[in-house]
Amino acid sequence: MNLPFTCSTEDHNLVRFSFQVTGGSLEESKEALAIAETDARLFCTVGVHPTRCKEFEDSGDPEKHLQDLLTLAKEGKEKGKEDGKQTLDAVVAIGECGLDYDRLHFCPSDIQKKYFEKQFELAYTMKLPMFLHMRAASQDFCDILQRNKDRFVAGVAHSFTGSAEDCDKLLSFSNVLIGINGCSLKTAENLEVVKGIPVERMMIETDSPYCDIKNTHAGIRYVKSSWPSKKKDKHDQECLVKGRNEPCLVRQVLEVVAGTKGIADIDQLSQTLYHNTCRVFFPHDLDSAAEALLASGREDL
Repeated sequence: MNLPFTCSTEDHNLVRFSFQVTGGSLEESKEALAIAETDARLFCTVGVHPTRCKEFEDSGDPEKHLQDLLTLAKEGKEKGKEDGKQTLDAVVAIGECGLDYDRLHFCPSDIQKKYFEKQFELAYTMKLPMFLHMRAASQDFCDILQRNKDRFVAGVAHSFTGSAEDCDKLLSFSNVLIGINGCSLKTAENLEVVKGIPVERMMIETDSPYCDIKNTHAGIRYVKSSWPSKKKDKHDQECLVKGRNEPCLVRQVLEVVAGTKGIADIDQLSQTLYHNTCRVFFPHDLDSAAEALLASGREDL
């Protein structure tokens, strides 16, 4: 289970954020919902990662497995999260689902395609956006999106590492945004792709605890922020855990995106990216949702 993190920052002290605890299987989705219920700032997804799609057939009853996912999504939607002003749904997306042809040793492509397409039924029934995964599979991925373009309200292809051509294919779908993290910023070619993504079609994330920006990455030259870190066995509340991609490091992703695109007003960029996040995951009452998330963040300042 990973923890993507989308946010904007006005300065180093005020962080606007939305934690999405990601479900990668039925059991992980149950765990994600349980975690989301522990804190007003946490939300979750329900779905099956492409590398786990064999679990549908291993269950002995793929249709029941799909229905169990639907039941879980409904449960999260019914419970909601009170912020004092309104109720926000705990489950904010279907996923992480999609195609991953770099890891076919975990699940063959035919099974991935079959159950990626099946999960659009969940998005359609629940009227939820999709949290999407695409690795080395852009043609099949976009073919499936095309067949189902009217069955999901919006989506984000997270941790994007594809080519400019792959990017253009995704951007041809008006309801799909592209998620950028450290893995998206490794090479000069990656940075050229990011430069071409319209800001209004982008989100930023950490994919915590993975996908940090390393010193060998092309994007490192734009990083300005840093925090002290200590090894896990010497944990200190004032420090990051060494080697772990902590949520606050999304600031570095923001800095690299700004530097790559030549944007001087990083605060305005952050506000736009945060608005994009709310537009996809909290569309029913955008302004109130943003205010609620900001309020929950301020409580911990």
